[in-house]
Formats: sequence, C-alpha cells, structure tokens
Amino acid sequence: MRALDIKLFRDLVRLWAQVLAIALVVGGGVATLLLAVGSYRSLDETRIAYYERYGFGDVFATVRRAPKALIARIAEIPGVVAVDARIAKFALLDIPGFSEPATGMVISLPEIGEPPLNRLYMRVGRTPDPSREDEVVVNENFAEAHRFTLGSSFAAILNGRKRDLTIVGVALSPEYIYAVGPGDIIPDGRRFGIVWMSERALASAYDLKNAFSSVSLKLLPGTSERETTTRLDALLDRYGGRAAHGRKDQISHAWLDHELDMLNNMSRTLPPIFLLVSAFLVNLTLSRLVSLEREQIGLLKALGYRNASIVLHYLKFVGIIALIGIAIGSAVGTWLGAYMTNLLAGFFRFPFLVFVKNPDLYVIAGALSLSAAMVGALRALREVVALAPAVAMQPTAPPSFRSVLPASVSMAGFVSQPTTMMLRNITSHPIRSLFTTLGMALATAILIVSLFLGGTMEQLIDVTYFLADRQDATVSFFEKRSREVAFQIARLPGVLTAEPYREVPVRIRNGHIERRITIRARPRDAELNRIIDADLRPVVLPESGLAISAMLARILKVQIGDTVEVDLLDGERRTVVLPVAALVEDYLGIRGMMNQEALTKLLREVPAANGVNVSLDESRQDEFYAALKAMPVVSSLSLHASSLANFRNVTALIITTMASIYTGLAAVIAFGVVYNSARVSLSERARELASLRVLGFTRAEVLRILLLELALLTLIAQPPGWAMGYGLAWIMRTNLAGELMRVRAVVEPATFAFASAIVIAAAVLSAWVVRRRVNRLDLVAVLKTRD
Repeated sequence: MRALDIKLFRDLVRLWAQVLAIALVVGGGVATLLLAVGSYRSLDETRIAYYERYGFGDVFATVRRAPKALIARIAEIPGVVAVDARIAKFALLDIPGFSEPATGMVISLPEIGEPPLNRLYMRVGRTPDPSREDEVVVNENFAEAHRFTLGSSFAAILNGRKRDLTIVGVALSPEYIYAVGPGDIIPDGRRFGIVWMSERALASAYDLKNAFSSVSLKLLPGTSERETTTRLDALLDRYGGRAAHGRKDQISHAWLDHELDMLNNMSRTLPPIFLLVSAFLVNLTLSRLVSLEREQIGLLKALGYRNASIVLHYLKFVGIIALIGIAIGSAVGTWLGAYMTNLLAGFFRFPFLVFVKNPDLYVIAGALSLSAAMVGALRALREVVALAPAVAMQPTAPPSFRSVLPASVSMAGFVSQPTTMMLRNITSHPIRSLFTTLGMALATAILIVSLFLGGTMEQLIDVTYFLADRQDATVSFFEKRSREVAFQIARLPGVLTAEPYREVPVRIRNGHIERRITIRARPRDAELNRIIDADLRPVVLPESGLAISAMLARILKVQIGDTVEVDLLDGERRTVVLPVAALVEDYLGIRGMMNQEALTKLLREVPAANGVNVSLDESRQDEFYAALKAMPVVSSLSLHASSLANFRNVTALIITTMASIYTGLAAVIAFGVVYNSARVSLSERARELASLRVLGFTRAEVLRILLLELALLTLIAQPPGWAMGYGLAWIMRTNLAGELMRVRAVVEPATFAFASAIVIAAAVLSAWVVRRRVNRLDLVAVLKTRD
C-alpha cells in the first residue's frame, strides 16, 4: 500500500465522526430524490400496465336510455376499436349494522364472457350467475370497510324497489382505482361501493331491456378524441345523452392523475432542493476540511510528492466520503421509495405493482453529490497547492485585528473577554462566517418546506370543511326536482335547515381552450354552503353573469369582464355566451357559480334542484337516515363529518407520512451541517484554544469562546432561513397547484419555530460532542503540531 493510501485510511479513521456526518448530508439529498421520483415512476408504470391489461376505456358517455342497436353505429365511428355498452345507475344501499345509507354505483355485466372494456380483476369469488338476479360482485374497498365475505348480503334500492343482494365475488376495476362517491373527494369504502350485477337483473330493475345507459369506447392510437366525442354526442343526443368526455374528465382517472401529478411535482420540487442544498453544504464543509490539511500538503510537497499526486489523494478522500453518502442515501431512498409505493398502491387499489428500476436516478443523484464534493475539494486545494512547500508548512498569518469603535469608547465594562474574542474571530473571517451562516439558514429552510405540507393541509381543511361547507349532509336526487323538494326534505325528522341547490354540467370555452365543469347555483342567502374568497370572506354572487374559480380563469386566460362560451349539457341544450362577473380563489376543483334565479332563467326551466344541503339534529340522525332510505327519488347522501374524518385519515396517511419522511431527512442534513461547522471550527482553532488553556483560561471559558460563536451564527441564520423556507414553500405551493386541488402558501409561526428548534437542538447536541473533545484536548500535542 502506498504511503498516501495509508494516510488516506488513517484520515478516514481519525475523522470518522465528521466523515459520517458529511456522508449523512449527502445521503439525505440522494434519498429524497430516490424516494419521490422512484415512487412516482413505479405508480405511473403500474397504472399504465393496469389500464392496458384490463382495457380501460378512452371515451365515456352516459345516456338516459339508448337502444342496443345503436352500438353498431357507434362502432363505425372512425378510430373506434371497441365499444362497451352497459347499464350504470346510482342506488342507495342498506347495509346491516350500518345506520347511514350508503351509495352504490350498480353496473351491469354481460351474461356471457367478460366486458370488452373495463374488465374486472377478481380478488376472490366469481362473477354473478346470469340466472341469479340476487348475486353481485363488489369492489374490494367496499368489502373490506364492511368486512364482507363471500355469501354476505345487503340491500339496495333499485329504481325505488328494495332488493336483497348476495356477494359472490370481490373485484377491482381500472375504472374505479379511485372510487369516490358523489359529493366526496376522498374514497370512503363504508359509504360508497361499486356493485356489479348481471345485465338481466339490472335491465329488469330499471326497465332497460335491450338498452343501455353508459358507454365506453377504445380508440386507435392517434385518433382525435375531440372528433370522436363530437360524433358520439351526435348519436346519443336524441336518447338523452350527456356530453361524452375523455379520460381527463373520468372521475377516477382525473383524481389519480391529479395525485400522480402532485407526486410528480413534489418529486420535481423537494428533491432538487434537498440535493442542491446538501451539495452546497458538502462543498462548504469539505473545502474547510481540506484547508485544514494545509501543513500536511506542504510537508508532502517538501518530501517530493507532485501536485497531481496530492490532488488525487484528496480527491480520493472526498470521493470516498461522497460514495459512503451515496450508498447510505441509495439504500435508505430505495427502502423509503418502496414503502411509499406500497402505501400509495394500497390507497389507490391496484391489483399489482410494477416496481421500476431507476438506474438513471442513482447516476444523477450520485453524480451531482460527487461533483459537489469534488468541486469543494478542488476549490480549497487550488489555493493550497499553489503555495510553495515552505510557505504551506508555515502557519497562516494571524489575522490583523483593528478596533471598530473609537479609542475613547471601550466595551470592557459591557462585554466579557471571551465574548470580545468570539466577536473578533467572526469579524476577522467574514466570508467563512457568512458561508457557515448560509449553511445553517439552508438547513432551517429545508425543514420549513418539509413541515409546510402538514400545516397547509390543516388550513385547507379549516376553509373547506368549516368556513365554506357547513352543512351536516347533502341529499342528491336521481333527476332534478322542483325546488319545492327542499320543503319536503325539511319536514324529515331531525332536519333543522334545508337549502336546495341546482347543478348543471357544461362545457366552458375561450377560443380553443375548453374544460368540462359544473355550474352550481344556490340561494342568495345560503348559510350552509358558502363560497369563501382568498381573504376568507363569504362571496356574494353577482345577480347576473358567471363567477368562476380563479384557477379556471387562469386556464381559460380570461379576466373579469371577458366573455366565455358555455355549452349547456342538461335540459335544453344550446350554447350561450356569458360574461365573467367574478373570480373566486377556491381550493378544490374548478367550477362555475351563478345566482340561483339567473341560472333558472338561463336554463329556461321552472325553479329546480338536484339536491338539498341540510343541517341535522344529532340526536335524531338515525330517524333521518331511516326516512331517507324510504325515499325512492334519493340517489345518494353525503355526510360532512364522515367526509372530514376520511379526509383527515388520508391526509394523516399520505401527506403526514411524506412530510414526516422529508422532515426526518431534513433534520439529518441540519445536524450534519451544524455538527461539521462546530467540529471544523474546533480543528481550526485548536492551537488558539490550547494556548488559552496554557495561559490560564479554564476549560469552561475556552469552551464558552468556541460555543458562543456557534450559538451566535446559529441564531443569526434563523431569520434568513425563515425567509428562504417561505420562498421554497411558495415555489412548492405553485408547483403543486392543479385543477382538482390547490393549497395556500401558508406557513404557520409554529412551523418556523419548530424548524428553528430542530436546528438549535442539532447545535446543542453538536456542542455537547465538542465539549467532550475540548475536555480531552491534549495541550502539548496540539501546541507541538506547529513546531
């Protein structure tokens, strides 16, 4: 083994604590990249494979009642390769031991073979026997929530008639990976289920023999979706068809796409921040560490070693540290990525998982970390290697101190001698102090951006579930009803207040940009369901014109006063031009809002309602549920408290888990930065501290000089760290904004305090370690090193 390699081995052993701390900083950056990007790629590949293997449709449409003879004409649309026509209806479910009425989507299965599209993945059991009208298959989430097994039974109200059903199978469908019920944003298996029955049974229940109410199409690659939907609409229009749409507007796909987009945006935002911050910190720490070797470099040069050999030796040193960090980060990132992928896959209900190997990610993360470490070493070596051996072996010239204050002003009575020495040391090395402060500020910043997720979701919950939606329940109907239905609902037992609402699906367009949304109208004085603006104040809808989500306005590129084209897709279908009268900063979905009377006038109909928001007397909720189950016009019931609890559970499961992981990695990076700063400072000032000890300073006084500097720089770093953290949170909030969900850039004071507390705790822990080193300082050995 060559002498330099022996020195390399001894240096790694001697500095093992610092080597490990730097390696953890590198590992933290690498792990975040592998965690976020790896889990996103695996889930995206799983979705693609699931869609392909089980024939997920490309175009979807619903219709009131269309004859099966129409299927042949639909198949003749250019580009269509498969057509799946079926019966699909909402139904209220009556589940034994569950007082609340649940909602089911009942879907027909062909009597022979599998459906051509949206085929089922059978977890257990079999498909229904066509001759048994009571046999059903249910989705896995629904079965697990109610602990259903094969042979379990429940009742469903199909077209006003109650039917007892027996479960013969449990399945998954690519159409319901994210099975969310009406009025909800999070899947709730207790209150929403998918029920597949034989076509014969459903056709009999809904009087749809030789007819269908839902159709899915599979298109050839490259086929124009817009042209296909236009042709399909033309065929279905006379049969009460609603506007056909592509995958983008299919509820499960849209939510899954949104969640994956958020994960993808998160992977594009947080990991680069972590990786760049860790790279900068490694660069900063290693450059100081290599500078400490100045005398040894001079000695090596005096012994005849060439500059290239010395540079290669130190590059090996930092390279090994970086490789240790990359190995730690790769192992931790791979494990965390697999954990998150399994967690998300269980939530989204995939039948299988495709784990994607990401060699490019390992290469990118490793190359970036290694490059940062090498650049840091080279920057320090370039200055030291340029010195002559005799100069390099000399101690660096002591800094020249000068009095900042006038000679007549003395701080001796106000500031102690150790504090004065600490301040002089900081001011005499302004660049070093600046970079140390910047490193600690970045550590605080990445903690804030990690903690930001949890806080902003709580803010979204407060606005959505307590300020905007204040109803206890929302009752929806199969068909629009006279607005007088609100009085009928108000007379049900336990109902305190009832407010009707009217919704109409539309296409809204500005030029070539188009979206499919719902326009909702409510009473002007509605108190249960309100619109809240960005300043958390209730919005009063204008008497005419259309109010739209601010996000929708940005998509359509319109402002207040502009006009948009609106295709009405319910009732009398026509295209109208409406002025944009107001923009609303909301957080969930994109939508339009109108005054109730204005919408009634626009639709040219008598006052009508699709549903009613109600507030309930808690003591009489069971009576209300029982009365609702007896109403054949009710298609679904959404419960506010259940929706909130479900949202919190999912938030705790996914958002909190991810935020906790990122916070843990950020805390590791923060400790690595602070600890290395303290250890390098101790090494740089070991001779000075030993001299003070010889001159009579106690260990406590010497330690105080060193730790005061660390404490002051740590505290100075917090305000800029808060500012940088808020800036990163704003970037993350901007990248996470999507059509289905958005959050505000709200960083609570507690978040700033908690992030600073972690950094300060890391400083205290580092101080404790340094204290042990100072106590064990060998005065003779330290002072002789320069002789």
